[in-house]
Amino acid sequence: MMGTPVGVWGTGNMGRAAIRAVLGHPQLDLATVVTSSADKVGVDAAVLAASSGAAAEPVGVGASGRESVLEAGCAAVAYMASGDVRPDDAAADVQWCLSQGVTVVTPSLYALYDPDSAPAEVLAPMHDACRQGSSRLFVSGVDPGWGNDVLALFASGLCHSITEVRSQEIFDYSTYDQEFSVRELVGMGKPMHEVPPMVAPGVPTMVWGGQVRMLARALEVELDAVEESLERVALDDEVTNAMGSFAAGTQGALRFEVKGVVGDRTPIVIEHVTRIDPSVAPQWPQPASGAGSHRVVIEGEPRLEVTIEAEAEGGNRAAGGNATAAMRLVGAVPWLLERPAGVYDASDVPVLAGAGRLVGQPGGI
Repeated sequence: MMGTPVGVWGTGNMGRAAIRAVLGHPQLDLATVVTSSADKVGVDAAVLAASSGAAAEPVGVGASGRESVLEAGCAAVAYMASGDVRPDDAAADVQWCLSQGVTVVTPSLYALYDPDSAPAEVLAPMHDACRQGSSRLFVSGVDPGWGNDVLALFASGLCHSITEVRSQEIFDYSTYDQEFSVRELVGMGKPMHEVPPMVAPGVPTMVWGGQVRMLARALEVELDAVEESLERVALDDEVTNAMGSFAAGTQGALRFEVKGVVGDRTPIVIEHVTRIDPSVAPQWPQPASGAGSHRVVIEGEPRLEVTIEAEAEGGNRAAGGNATAAMRLVGAVPWLLERPAGVYDASDVPVLAGAGRLVGQPGGI
């Protein structure tokens, strides 16, 4: 190996994106892929990372168990296994890596997106593991993640007067290749009397509140409170897509905000608008085009709108968002490995240029 050995833990949507991110980074070498699925053990990483129906040229790295992280001499791991329904297991996996001297980048630990406001019982074991293993931890994603931290802060720096910073994710979830999350966590197709786990009281603030607080600190705003609001809309008619049928009268869209409150104002807002079909809730904000986008709106002088539309795996916007989140994390590995042991947040970690990734150029891919 010529580059830094990095492992990818997980082979789902984010795992696929992370494998491609490591393979495409000129300073990193893919050392192993960790899977918990017996039928994936030994399968080449390129096959696991390929989008449906795409041909894959083997790279000679097969999936294995967690012991391969140490056997392969990984300096870092991109931990991409889900933490949505197994937060304690995900935290234990990450803590094990850190204690073994392996730096970790991950989107899976929502409470640690903003370490400054993380519960002590969550943060302290990670700090201890980093000290024990002389390792580093960076938790981020797209939203929560760069879509409402570094992107919003960049845009704010272009204005001389600001009244509101609003980060939006606006998406048609019929394009999201994760039926369990869409139906069971987000609640699409579920009865309106059932509040989905993703927007149960307190959950949006737990997941996105740290991003609001991080923005407030960077903007030197003292918040009085962080509040959340929720709206949900039922389907007027049955909708059918690749995931099957979503019955009329069941949830077809939701919109929530997590807001930083100062007096009677909410100068920092993170907003999500999620639909199972583009026709639902037409009065709510719409993506600039296609199935979805991330947008930052700065109300001020000048007024700014910055919209990001990412596509991957044949034009899929959800896969595009995953790809950007994976690259934000994987791209941080060389920087992190040169820093002292500890837990880092998005305001610490710079967005680095894609040096060496220009296709067809000397030194490129």
